[in-house]
Amino acid sequence: MEIRNLGGSGLRVSAVGLGCNNFGQRSDLETSRKIIHKAIDLGITLFDTADIYAARGGSETVLGQVLGDRRKDIVLATKYSKEMADDGSKQGASRRYIMNAVEDSLRRLKTDYIDLYQQHDFDPLTPIDETLRALEDLIRQGKVRYIGCSNFPAWRIAEAQFTARGINTHTFVSCQDEYSLIVRDIEKDLLPAAQAYNLGLLPFFPLASSLLTGKYKRGDKPTADSRFGKVGYLADRYMTDANLDIVAKLQDFATAHGKTMIELAFSWLAARPQVSSVIAGASQPEQVEQNAKAINWKLTADEMAQIDAITRG
Repeated sequence: MEIRNLGGSGLRVSAVGLGCNNFGQRSDLETSRKIIHKAIDLGITLFDTADIYAARGGSETVLGQVLGDRRKDIVLATKYSKEMADDGSKQGASRRYIMNAVEDSLRRLKTDYIDLYQQHDFDPLTPIDETLRALEDLIRQGKVRYIGCSNFPAWRIAEAQFTARGINTHTFVSCQDEYSLIVRDIEKDLLPAAQAYNLGLLPFFPLASSLLTGKYKRGDKPTADSRFGKVGYLADRYMTDANLDIVAKLQDFATAHGKTMIELAFSWLAARPQVSSVIAGASQPEQVEQNAKAINWKLTADEMAQIDAITRG
């Protein structure tokens, strides 16, 4: 497994990360245990979860139950700021909330430190300097090693980095955002911001929520047990005529090179600027092995240009 620095920081992560949102919901405890151990055995070190995953706390709880002595072998990343209570009392990025949220995550994860603590969404109600000062205190206390952000607009990333320098606190070292051969919106503003501030990019939904597996065909209704069959709004979002046209052309491209769609999707992301690790979930151990091998295709400049021509229309 290739190991990369997370942006301009000294934190080293595997080029394929394990998304842990299935733990505690789609994957039961024993299946999650097999997935976690398989990932570590394959050299995957970045485990990405969030407090909100699996009915608020379920994913973190499973990780805490399973990791044990293997906690030291991984880079454990989690997130805060999304709604953890129906009445709105547990969310955001205020000092008051962060100080409580980190303790809850540490307890569920059964660890005394978090390698990468990420703000899951921008909080418009809290000044960014308040958030950064609270995170700085957690770093100084040893409860958090590095900090990152997710789903921030590009200008908010610039604001956060500029503010951190001005008040002399640690800066975000990473940003986690949706990025794939189908969804390339971040290339307009966010990716240049990540390059300017040397943030490590952690793409999620690398397969466009399963569209890039190639298993969905025009005119076919998604099966009831598929992701699009279970979650109708995802099918509506991704299964457009334009996207299906792109997928068909990408499938032809991959087939002509003797590769799978997953290899194409992951290897393309791994070759993109600022990408430190491709976050991919798994519901079975076999999927982890498939994901771990999927970045081995070293795309040439000409192949990247051909892919651009397809995906940009």
